[in-house]
Amino acid sequence: MWAYDSVFYHIYPLGFCGAPHENDGVTEHRMLKIADWAEHIEKLGADALYLGPVFESDCHGYDTRDYRKADCRLGTNEDLKAVCKALKEHGIRVIFDGVFNHVGRGFWAFRDVQEKKWDSPYKDWFNINFGGNSGYNDGFWYEGWEGHYELVKLNLRNGAVVDYILDTVRFWREEFGIDGLRLDVAYCLDLDFLRRLRSFCDTLKPDFFLVGEILGGDYNQIMNDQMLHSATNYECYKGLYSSLNSMNLFEIGHSLLRQFGPENWTLYKGKHLLNFVDNHDVVRIASNLNNEKHLPLIYALLFGMPGIPCIYYGSEWGAEGKKEHGSDDSLRPCFEAPQCNALTEWIATCAKAHKESKALCYGDFKSLMLTNKQFIFERSFEGQRVLVAVNADGEAYDAHFNANAGRARDLLTGQTHDFGGGSKLPPYSAAYWEIY
Repeated sequence: MWAYDSVFYHIYPLGFCGAPHENDGVTEHRMLKIADWAEHIEKLGADALYLGPVFESDCHGYDTRDYRKADCRLGTNEDLKAVCKALKEHGIRVIFDGVFNHVGRGFWAFRDVQEKKWDSPYKDWFNINFGGNSGYNDGFWYEGWEGHYELVKLNLRNGAVVDYILDTVRFWREEFGIDGLRLDVAYCLDLDFLRRLRSFCDTLKPDFFLVGEILGGDYNQIMNDQMLHSATNYECYKGLYSSLNSMNLFEIGHSLLRQFGPENWTLYKGKHLLNFVDNHDVVRIASNLNNEKHLPLIYALLFGMPGIPCIYYGSEWGAEGKKEHGSDDSLRPCFEAPQCNALTEWIATCAKAHKESKALCYGDFKSLMLTNKQFIFERSFEGQRVLVAVNADGEAYDAHFNANAGRARDLLTGQTHDFGGGSKLPPYSAAYWEIY
């Protein structure tokens, strides 16, 4: 699967393009800006783009009105085709956000139910009770997503709904050439639907990539040979920043051992979770870390640990952003142009090392040395061994461990490393030692 040795870049288009918060019905060709960033994304080392919602919606994109029409605030279907084409020309694959658990109140089928009530042919597309009423005084009650009634839950046990969604995915593949889907709130989706989606997508394109948003629990519920290829690794997202903030690397070490360790009982051995340090729903990592000198280190861990690394737009140069007054707007800003600084260059270096190393893309995981402030672990694949070493302390550290090797080459610097007599880790440093 191509995704397993890729680096992802993540854009939330409505914010990125500076679109109005509410759908104003005015067509503006804002999404063409994404194509202008293709060179930057390529230079960063990313070769896949996870593109947040781009289709017609009421407000934030996750309240879909029409799955087959680009959001007018972003442009047209022709604009979207042009963007996907430009990205492909830079060697960047594209996956869309598949928002299939719910739709907006402006969704065409729900509007039909509002008008015709029980006479609507689409009344069974939703979970509706005509004996009740909604907070919007629709004259009927309906199920919303987790109590958010602006998000109308689809009935994924209805064959007509599933057929419509699958036909939509076919349209996206044929019209825009997408290479996969990120499934919004995948933990809510009907499991039979996920099985059918996977089977259908396998016929569209044998390596059509499916990754699901799941916050907790056992990711194997939706990530297996019959459903999705991958899932969002929220466990390690928390462990990464929390370990550094508390100076307790045992937390992320525990999570990685639990997920990928050498024991037979570990949960996700041989699987490829989507790893991230921030996204459109959570605080930007530059605002989440207590010590800015840990920023390069958290990205070194991101690219060195098992899984698929994903970078959220703007965070590659240290953009800040926190949730304010219950709003996500500050997490999803518009940047006029990409920036480049030392952090950007460091991330590009880590991305290059990751993509060029089979051990970092596919290797087993084994912890070699772990303290509160230092972590050294091994990734190995088909005879290739890479040791990832991180020192989160402001003081140098002499690491003594059994490397089962004499010398190595640091994939980040190109310098030779000699394990004889111990390994000196400079303050706030990271290394990827490839064993000779």
